[in-house]
Amino acid sequence: MHSTNLLLEEPVRMASILEPSKPNFFPAMTKIVGTLGPKSRSVEIISSCLEAGMSVARFDFSWGDAEFHQETLENLRTAIKRSKKLCAVMLDTGGPELQVVNKSEHPISLQADSLVILTPDQDKEATPNLLPINFSGLSKSVKNGDTIFIGQYLFTGSETTSVWLEVTEVNGEDVVCSIKNSATLAGPLYTLHVSQIRIDLPTLTDKDKKVISSWAFRNKIDILSLSYTRNAEDVRHAREFLSKLGDLNQTQIFAKIENVEGMGNFDEILREADGIILSRGNLGIDLPPEKVFLFQKAAVYKCNMAGKPAVITRVVDSMTDNLRPTRAEATDVANAVLDGSDAILLGAETLRGLYPVETISTVGKICAEAEKVYNQDVYFKRAVKYVGEPMTHLESIASSAVRAAIKVKASVIICFTSSGRAARLIAKYRPMMPVLSVVIPRLKTNQLRWTFSGAFQARQSLIIRGIFPILADPRHPVRERAPSKLSLIKHRMIDKSPERGVCAAGKVTKERQAESTNATDESVLKVALDHGKTAGVIKPHDRVVVFQKVGDSSVVKIIELEN
Repeated sequence: MHSTNLLLEEPVRMASILEPSKPNFFPAMTKIVGTLGPKSRSVEIISSCLEAGMSVARFDFSWGDAEFHQETLENLRTAIKRSKKLCAVMLDTGGPELQVVNKSEHPISLQADSLVILTPDQDKEATPNLLPINFSGLSKSVKNGDTIFIGQYLFTGSETTSVWLEVTEVNGEDVVCSIKNSATLAGPLYTLHVSQIRIDLPTLTDKDKKVISSWAFRNKIDILSLSYTRNAEDVRHAREFLSKLGDLNQTQIFAKIENVEGMGNFDEILREADGIILSRGNLGIDLPPEKVFLFQKAAVYKCNMAGKPAVITRVVDSMTDNLRPTRAEATDVANAVLDGSDAILLGAETLRGLYPVETISTVGKICAEAEKVYNQDVYFKRAVKYVGEPMTHLESIASSAVRAAIKVKASVIICFTSSGRAARLIAKYRPMMPVLSVVIPRLKTNQLRWTFSGAFQARQSLIIRGIFPILADPRHPVRERAPSKLSLIKHRMIDKSPERGVCAAGKVTKERQAESTNATDESVLKVALDHGKTAGVIKPHDRVVVFQKVGDSSVVKIIELEN
């Protein structure tokens, strides 16, 4: 696998482009987040989505009730058992989202150059001349000349289903607007976005808190996508709220950047959040089109250097209704990978799209091809320079593990971790080979009951580029720092196939294992290696790099396997 990687500076052989893509055990190093909805909620479709490469399932509470999403989640759990694919659960909050209230759900035709009134009176019926909205403070936030966009939820940019308005008058609580293009608003949910205007509503609304304290708490979600994050305080407030809800204190918070206020406070948000989602649909309204890619590149770079996952949205909108993406969309996906994105988030494409499985498969194939020409050498040097000296002990060892894996042409890096931090640090340096993260449970107590950690950490790594977790058997946990013999749950492996791997210098033979002074560590490693071989990831005579803790020390080993 490693030997087939090219650098962008090298010429690409035209003949190689015509060769069909080879299926691998892992569809791609870049992860895919799929939004589950009406077109993608059956057990059969979800199973196919997991097989195609979806590793995170997104539940969007901007629409649908808790009962609907619960049924979908139960189907996801069944699909996970059926496909034997691990999948994380992401809850996307509604946030301070403005919506057009169309109770009749009849299509509304708007004509260019005519006037329409936006009113907070939700008892009135929506007509071509009057649109009720769910926010009473709009008239206080806008002024003449401001731009307002109304589009179908998760709009795909089609001008036949979205409309641009320009504010011409503010009359009490009503806002009078001129319609810039003709469009028909058809469907139950239309959102409203005011360009570069702050809406005076909390980021975590009362509705969001109710959903989190009930649905999210009951289902122990892995990731919270905090919509319309505007500053670091938004993240701190959400984390404080989660900390009071039992196991949700382990839930990661991904800040969703959707407007210029969030952009302006990006650095402080990145420090507080566990990851970043760039909501390019709304950013494309707040920013001129020619500026969106600049922010994407700058934001992804900052995430990479901080070692925090960056997720890109809105990449193949046309696949909502078509079997193939446009050439521009395919290039956009590839550029997101080359920029350094950890994951691609699919919204309308899988929520209401006609081809959810094909979309995931197509995006995965594009990501895999882009990864072949990703310039890891340049990225590695840039990351090391950015971190500077002296490095922390763990970061120094993690970067060394990646460099060693590249030098010996290992096909796999095996990392033993309990918190997931070591695996994330390794992934930060973007190795070209998969990182098999063996998550070791720890037994904890609050003096009232004993619990295992590890499941959250394993699933949360499913959104990080290059990490493929294996969850250790909780029946043999590690208590605090005391080592314990582990066995791995065989069905927990994820998806793809390289040709070699990395551990610590020496050959692994039966004799040497028998002579090992640390039989426990060797037994854990042997199970991991056997599991990798069973999955087709590791082959005889491969080299594998292993990152593990021995006592209080972190060790990198290079193993050359025999038959």
